[in-house]
Amino acid sequence: MTEDKVVFMYITTSSENEAKKIAETLLKERLCACINIYPPVNSMYWWEGKIENSKEFILLVKTRSSLIENVEDVVTRLHSYTTPCIIAIPTEYVYQPFKNWVFEETQK
Repeated sequence: MTEDKVVFMYITTSSENEAKKIAETLLKERLCACINIYPPVNSMYWWEGKIENSKEFILLVKTRSSLIENVEDVVTRLHSYTTPCIIAIPTEYVYQPFKNWVFEETQK
């Protein structure tokens, strides 16, 4: 069995309201311990054959590796994008008291 670890999940949204709705749902369902919502950033990307330019909000979700699929399920259900950016970022080191807190605040 793979060891359960703290991971960061990087998710972008089209609006602050959407970011807050996703964050609140993830927290209420105990799928994460904390989420940082970053103010709008300018995103440039390829979409349907052309370069797009838009404002997006970034969520940095602190959770455990065993909950990645659950987080993805919530995000895809609530997200306005056809193809939302959902990336799990592994951690090399996590301060043990912080790790304990993340695990205490999330479901298994």
